Amino acid sequence: MSEIKEQGIYDARTLGKPKMLVLGLQHMFAMFGATILVPIITGLDVSTTLMMAGLGTLLFHVFTKFQVPAFLGSSFAFLGGYATIAPRLADGAANSELLPYACLGVACAGIIYLILAAIIKAVGIKKVMKFFPPVVTGPIIIAIGLGLAPSAINNCSTNWIVALVALALVIVFNIFGKGMIKIIPILLGILGTYLVCLIVGNICGVASYAVDFTTVKEAAWIGFPIKWGQTVFGGVHDSGIAVSAIIAIMPIALATIMEHIGDMSAIGATCGRNFIANPGLHRSLAGDGVATMLASLFGGPANTTYGENTGVLALSKVYDPRVVRLAAYFAILFSFSPKFAALINSMPAALVGGISFVLYGMISAVGVRNMVENKVDFSKPRNTITAAVILVCALGLGSGVSFAIGKFNITLSALAVAALAGIILNAVFPEKDYTFAEDNK
Repeated sequence: MSEIKEQGIYDARTLGKPKMLVLGLQHMFAMFGATILVPIITGLDVSTTLMMAGLGTLLFHVFTKFQVPAFLGSSFAFLGGYATIAPRLADGAANSELLPYACLGVACAGIIYLILAAIIKAVGIKKVMKFFPPVVTGPIIIAIGLGLAPSAINNCSTNWIVALVALALVIVFNIFGKGMIKIIPILLGILGTYLVCLIVGNICGVASYAVDFTTVKEAAWIGFPIKWGQTVFGGVHDSGIAVSAIIAIMPIALATIMEHIGDMSAIGATCGRNFIANPGLHRSLAGDGVATMLASLFGGPANTTYGENTGVLALSKVYDPRVVRLAAYFAILFSFSPKFAALINSMPAALVGGISFVLYGMISAVGVRNMVENKVDFSKPRNTITAAVILVCALGLGSGVSFAIGKFNITLSALAVAALAGIILNAVFPEKDYTFAEDNK
């Protein structure tokens, strides 16, 4: 194949279809661990989650005119909402009776996205983005990566040898690899480490490295990913519970919208394009909102643009949205195979940790790059204080801030609090030095 294009970016014409398929698989593997973790925590169905992640991603690409290389996976921001409305039963089983009501609340939260998208379309992006300069979005992007870091370390700690093997393989393939090897280091790192675990654990008998295939053997080859009784249409019957769920969960959208803007800034900074201006923040918000509504109505978790896949973009330097759409097609295809879901879920936690170790770091590095390229002047106290408050709030508040409105408990994630603090401080402080450019650079 021909070598790297100008600015080190490959596209479909450079790569060809077979290599594009491999890259699509890489994106699917990158999102898989975190995406299925949400249904594991909440009790939602894994296969439904996979299908809705794929469909939501395709919908998002339609709304954004097929320009933004984003993958939409399961959002962690709504976990508190699910726990409030449909907590697991005493024996740890999923609360299948109340989960559809929580899903209804999440679906209604998607309406907030559409309302904000309409406002942005009406008043213009420049009036909105003056509240989101690089001194705000940069630290938010950094916090997204650093906030994910503890989960990577926790996974690594289950077996640091396996994690370091995965990390080393990714680094070697990306730094010293040539041609195709250089741009699929995540996939090769996963396959290589998985092979090491099979050889050392399953063949040589070292238990701490063994891969457990019990659930793989028990899982069916083919199954329909949507269970009607778990959907909003088949599982919601009590209007009182429905209203309570909607009121309790809808405000969480205010937090996820902040995260969406940070993610879009990260993707744009990674690709060297201003996606907030073109195709427009109103389009990406609408796409995210509609994808969340679709997923929730049919029994899946809320969708959100995925930092893991942004990390893959930064590492591989393949920014062609068609690669991400291939990952969506694969997710939909494999949602019909419970056995495949079980196979991917059998990956050792340490392997996932080693891969995440570098991906999450890449996200934070993109945030630094965002501020450097926009020449944020940290000799000005306003910028230093704004960035400092954002980072301390995002990394120091842990589970976020909870408060009650009437009889309803509202929880804002640490990242949402940080974003709000940064927006307010930037708006209040004098000497603003940023003007949003509506070009596509």
